[in-house]
Amino acid sequence: MGRNHEVVDRHMLLDEKGELLEPGWSRSLIQTYDRTMIKAPKWRIKEWDYYLVLADDFAGAFTISDDGYIGLQSVSLLTFGEKPWEHTETVLNAFPMGKLSLPATSEQGTTIYEDKRIQMKFEAIDGKRHISCHFDNFCDGKPFDCHITLSQPPMDTMVIATPWDQKHAFYYNQKINCMRAEGFMEYDGKRYEFDPKKNFGTLDWGRGVWTYDNTWHWGSGNTDIDGKAFGFNIGYGFGNTSAATENVLFYDGKVHKLDDITFHIPESSYMDPWKITSSDGRFEMDFVPVLDRAACLDYKLIVSDQHQVFGRLSGTAILDDGTKIDVKDMMCFAEKVHNKY
Repeated sequence: MGRNHEVVDRHMLLDEKGELLEPGWSRSLIQTYDRTMIKAPKWRIKEWDYYLVLADDFAGAFTISDDGYIGLQSVSLLTFGEKPWEHTETVLNAFPMGKLSLPATSEQGTTIYEDKRIQMKFEAIDGKRHISCHFDNFCDGKPFDCHITLSQPPMDTMVIATPWDQKHAFYYNQKINCMRAEGFMEYDGKRYEFDPKKNFGTLDWGRGVWTYDNTWHWGSGNTDIDGKAFGFNIGYGFGNTSAATENVLFYDGKVHKLDDITFHIPESSYMDPWKITSSDGRFEMDFVPVLDRAACLDYKLIVSDQHQVFGRLSGTAILDDGTKIDVKDMMCFAEKVHNKY
């Protein structure tokens, strides 16, 4: 059987010793995160909001994070045309340690970062999420701007509470898929418009205390199939997932839980075709890469080797009731990341 303990009762996330009360997955943030209950040192606490807004031929990604001894504020612009292109610009801050005051819940509030070069704000209000950003000298001396709105009707999300086999280490994470996107990004005289009839945004909301050295796999995407919003979130390698994994399908506002997933990444190249398979046979996909957003940082103490690969997914997904969903050329991403920090 898969590791599928569902948390259904509201309670605090951590006990008085700073350990997870109930490891597992849930459909919303029914466990309450309170930073003051964490027993690990402040410099080890990691909090971030990451949005990816994806169209068929372009995308934007936005991160505001307070990772204890480092803050990482980042914007990516990606295009998937004849010559796929991407640029990621990152501002690093030393020792924010909670000073960015990220909200304790994804359900409301404002996540904001501002300095002389970048002003970025994420606002959750009345079932909508607003992403705004102005970034001076984003690339080749030119600025980047965006105003994007994501609509979030009442719907299931994927939430996971994962411990590590180390005291006071835990990961509380929510993935919100299938949010219809409207608005625009502007860079270098070009305007990239999102169409809510066919474009979606995803939120990766995370709070926790990690161990130092981790490698994880993560994949996500959204589209319309038979007039209904379909999405997926798959991932593994992060923490002790014996209670639950984060592998789910989203269809028409409901979550369908999957068992274990495996990314079969070719040894030859990240840009060669992959297969993605599932232990329960409910997610069997071919993935054809279009662009590898590769980034490697090595500051000795802080190391990050990332391959976020965007491409097209085709295959079959099976809902809880046995309904078969045929996926064809769905734009999405799958990544492998190794971090030490």
